[in-house]
Amino acid sequence: MKAIWKDTVIAESDDTVVVEGNHYFPEAVLDKSLVSPSDTTSVCPWKGTAHYYNVEVGGETNADAVWYYPEPKDAAAEIRGRVAFWKGVRVE
Repeated sequence: MKAIWKDTVIAESDDTVVVEGNHYFPEAVLDKSLVSPSDTTSVCPWKGTAHYYNVEVGGETNADAVWYYPEPKDAAAEIRGRVAFWKGVRVE
């Protein structure tokens, strides 16, 4: 699986976990040169508090396009240490 934005691969792995239709990639495969931390958080009742990264490619920023749960609840333990994508990032 690859996560792609603006024809640039942000993450690539054969080891993804699918939860609610989203592929969660190991955070280690995320190209950290293309992301920056965001102050945004959101809360999922069963997964916990999500944190976000902005994606930056070719001088353009896709705010909060990557999310992760640093301390997921027990029901979502399988996504600990993983990231997922949205906001126009293609996963294929």
